[in-house]
Amino acid sequence: MPQITEPKLFAGNANPKLASSVARRMSMHRGVNVGLVDARVERFNDGEIFVEVFENVRGEDMFIIQPTSNPANDNLMELLVIADALRRSSAARITAVIPYFGYARQDRRTKARTPISAKLVANLIVEAGIERVLTMDLHAAQIQGFFDIPVDNLYASPIFALDIQHHFKGKMSDVMVISPDVGGVARARELAQRIGAPLAIVDKRREKAGEIAEMTVIGDVKDKTCIIIDDIVDTAGTLCKAADTLIAAGAKEVHSYITHGVLSGPAVDRITKSVMKSLVISDSIQATDAVKACKNIRIVPTAPMFAQAILNIWNGTSVSSLFDHATLEPIYEGLYSPE
Repeated sequence: MPQITEPKLFAGNANPKLASSVARRMSMHRGVNVGLVDARVERFNDGEIFVEVFENVRGEDMFIIQPTSNPANDNLMELLVIADALRRSSAARITAVIPYFGYARQDRRTKARTPISAKLVANLIVEAGIERVLTMDLHAAQIQGFFDIPVDNLYASPIFALDIQHHFKGKMSDVMVISPDVGGVARARELAQRIGAPLAIVDKRREKAGEIAEMTVIGDVKDKTCIIIDDIVDTAGTLCKAADTLIAAGAKEVHSYITHGVLSGPAVDRITKSVMKSLVISDSIQATDAVKACKNIRIVPTAPMFAQAILNIWNGTSVSSLFDHATLEPIYEGLYSPE
């Protein structure tokens, strides 16, 4: 097999800004220019996707940066076509960097005669010739087992912990971490342990899908600065109602830290009018103009973490080391430096 020289990045159309940021961070770490592979990813008039690679990738270690966010089907198909083009161009290894893994919410059969679409997507990715997946905050951790290839699942909580300690400096004794449902307790507990904060839960009960009948706060949130932690915010209905419930229970203020800002439909308008002081999301999904313009939405970068994870995979070193606060802090030096 030819000697692999440098990792090569291929940007799909789902989040080119994140891909460029990852390339810049990798260039800083390597001390050499790590650019994006020269290629074109286009659509024919009927919507078919076409990919052409303009440079030699034979024997190279390729990383495709392509979240499968809205439009999920187009972005997923684009990822598969790019992988096929690279495989047929004799790339040595193809890793799919999928910051947001679409279809993750369809990870089990909730009713009779329904699909497990996350498993189907995993099969498609493997069949396309992808040999490893790098993602972040999978909606359900067991999705890693849907793949017959290695899956590295990064966590946003170390980044959120740095951000919280920076923005709530001097007020950490008032901070309380909130899980917006019972199913997200493990994620919320992990962040609470990182920042040394207590934990409470908002228990929600649904009468039917899409409608929340009742919300109850489990825990004493009186005079607390509440931080809701979750992996996905879609239409923001549940999130905004949880914030209202916390304020009604005596919370001083409410902030939210959500990894993937899907923010579809009326989400931005709801957040703008919400009692929440701020919503912090990652850049795993490219922000729309409406999201960028919203005053109480803030975006934290994931490029430093993804850049280091890609380098670790390329070097054959530990990716799980990025879960440690001490390892991650130097990577984000400058952004969260002590004042």
